[in-house]
Amino acid sequence: MTILGWLQIGLLFLAVLIAIKPLGLYMAKVFAGDPTLLSPVLRPCEQALYRMSGIRADKEQTWLGYTLSMLVFSLCGFLGLYAILRLQAYLPLNPQGFVGVAPDLSFNTAVSFVTNTNWQNYAGETTLSHFSQMAGLTVQNFLSAATGMAMAIAFTRALARSKVSTLGHFWVDLTRATLYVLLPIACITAIAFVAMGLPQTLEAAVSATTLEGPQQVISLGPVASQEAIKQLGTNGGGFFNANAAHPFENPTAWSNYLNIFAMLSLSAGLVFTFGEMVGNRRQGWALIAAIALLLIPAVAVTYHAEAQGNTILTALGVDPALGNMEGKELRFGQAMTALYAAVTTGLSDGGVNGMHGSFTGLGGLVPMFLIQLGEVLPGGVGSGLYGLLVFALLSVFVAGLMVGRTPEFLGKKIEGREMTFAMLAILILPLAILGFTAVSALLPIAVSSIGTAGPHGLSEILYAFTSAAGNNGSAFGGLSGNTLWYNSTLGIAMLLGRFAYVIPVMAIAGSLAAKVRAPASAGTFPTDGPLFVGLLVGIILILGGLQFFPALALGPIAEHFAMLAGQTF
Repeated sequence: MTILGWLQIGLLFLAVLIAIKPLGLYMAKVFAGDPTLLSPVLRPCEQALYRMSGIRADKEQTWLGYTLSMLVFSLCGFLGLYAILRLQAYLPLNPQGFVGVAPDLSFNTAVSFVTNTNWQNYAGETTLSHFSQMAGLTVQNFLSAATGMAMAIAFTRALARSKVSTLGHFWVDLTRATLYVLLPIACITAIAFVAMGLPQTLEAAVSATTLEGPQQVISLGPVASQEAIKQLGTNGGGFFNANAAHPFENPTAWSNYLNIFAMLSLSAGLVFTFGEMVGNRRQGWALIAAIALLLIPAVAVTYHAEAQGNTILTALGVDPALGNMEGKELRFGQAMTALYAAVTTGLSDGGVNGMHGSFTGLGGLVPMFLIQLGEVLPGGVGSGLYGLLVFALLSVFVAGLMVGRTPEFLGKKIEGREMTFAMLAILILPLAILGFTAVSALLPIAVSSIGTAGPHGLSEILYAFTSAAGNNGSAFGGLSGNTLWYNSTLGIAMLLGRFAYVIPVMAIAGSLAAKVRAPASAGTFPTDGPLFVGLLVGIILILGGLQFFPALALGPIAEHFAMLAGQTF
């Protein structure tokens, strides 16, 4: 590890910290329907969309109506994307002449992008046409992110309001998230990416002469536009198979910096939006502090593990001066690769600028563990916020048990109904991750897909279902996932991780909205101070991560000790 590396990491976090408040305030105005700088241009567009859709912006929905609208919208998105993938041979903008995608892979991909997971069991540049990339994947990058934002805002309103039955209107929140937040920021980011060297063209490929003399065909396409919303919407799906390690997706250190800043800024800003909308900015900063207390040490552990190098490679004569550079890009180095890995898995982004499967055992453990914590650091744009709030409710409930008082959060009493739904949501991840991993580790048809024997092979399977259920999308690259088994089971895990989680969360929101928001009293446990932050961090680690420790001990932890002993498999 170097001072320069730490300086790079520190400056990135500082830039995000500076952006949190203005972004958070802007989004609070957007979802409150207040005028913004863009309103003179975008408000007529917004109103026109409502008129065409038959939507009344002033008519709100109950939690059940809001949730059903989201489910219907997501189902339509799945069916539309599935049709595009299956029929791409007959659709325009297919200069490569690609045929339709196989049914099981189309199912996996459609579920993946609708759930904001963006797991990819294919190489984009050799599988999908420009039309599929733009009208299919990029559109869903916007809509799945906007859906997560809408659900988070609805949950926020439940805590901000008192004795109401409605949480807003899903179609209105979805429209505002897309029109006022994601679209304008994505346009600016895409232009910046083009200036940094990312291609934005409808050409299929370009022919280049290599240093050795032969011609090489290099795939092209509308990369910059997809890359922008990929990061801003914490989607993570790459135009190319190598994702952000590809020089056309991430050519320079500056583009790498913008990648990380883009994926962190909106999700962190939404946490401040929460504090603003509930009338307690200190509460928003307390949640941000809890995120930082977990995410920054995760970056440090990953950086340290990779900078120490791989003792097995060192024994084979590889110079350890640069640390473990297997699967990494020299143009980024250890610090920015470690930062990217921790941020993309602390979020639910899934983009990678280095191959997680070639990290050391400890270095690979951290990204996997961050997903298993529930994708709340700060998680996907929107989805991370409502996941973090579930942990906050659990924290005050535990605090109430310790002192013998009815727990409260922001003036709302937390009772058995809310805890029942909270535990249903929390148990979805271990059920999907550990259940599917256990079955896959026993079935020959599933085991045959792993690329490495021993603990790393188990890690490949465990990481795949962790990433799918956590709606992350990154992978340990040794697993050959494009099979009927993995396309189907990973798709089911993605559906569970998104919808089986958010339905009980919205039921909590409906219950809380109907309660009186009481003012704080002398006996109220403060939830905006250091004690609550420490309790929240502990609850996330215990409830979010401890249940996965036995599986991790058999995978990346065993692999790390084997590496230290010089043992290979």
